[in-house]
Amino acid sequence: MATPTRPRLRAQLVLLAAAVVIGVVGAVIWSNVVADESGPPDVVLTEPGEYILASAATNPPVTGTALPDVALTADDGAAVRLRGDGRPMVVNLWFSTCAPCARELREFAAVEADLGDEVRFVGVNPQDDSATMNEFAAARGVDYELLRDTDLAFTDGLGVAVFPSTLFVDADGRIVGTHGALDGAELRGHLRHYFGLS
Repeated sequence: MATPTRPRLRAQLVLLAAAVVIGVVGAVIWSNVVADESGPPDVVLTEPGEYILASAATNPPVTGTALPDVALTADDGAAVRLRGDGRPMVVNLWFSTCAPCARELREFAAVEADLGDEVRFVGVNPQDDSATMNEFAAARGVDYELLRDTDLAFTDGLGVAVFPSTLFVDADGRIVGTHGALDGAELRGHLRHYFGLS
């Protein structure tokens, strides 16, 4: 097989160099057109394994409205409507595979142990079956009222899409505040702010 002559080898090298330049220029143009970074990111990493969609980072405001008048399900299968009992309420929407929900349950349990006579704590779970919900909560010290939202009527009635979501409800059944994930100090601060509890 004949070896390429110098002019032919030079022409092949020029073509190869041109192909590389065209490829690099094309990649730069493509990345500028496709990867427009002027808007917010699609995903914001908070911790490994967790993500929050930037477009769905908050739930709609429901402050000043009443709790949805829908039936939730107790352990025994009975229908329960959340009604005031003369105390303000903390209603926490959560489920077991939500990592921030799992973290805050211990803190909610500790605060409820201190203030449960003055404020009613209720956990509402739209996802887990009864056994999973109860075992998961009990392992984190929760012994306050747990209800399931089996048909999502409560969750959808509030427009909740981001979990956990905590509602602070006055003694008349009106929502006075809503918040996402909370630690114990934040929870106590909100109870002090909304209900004057320490």
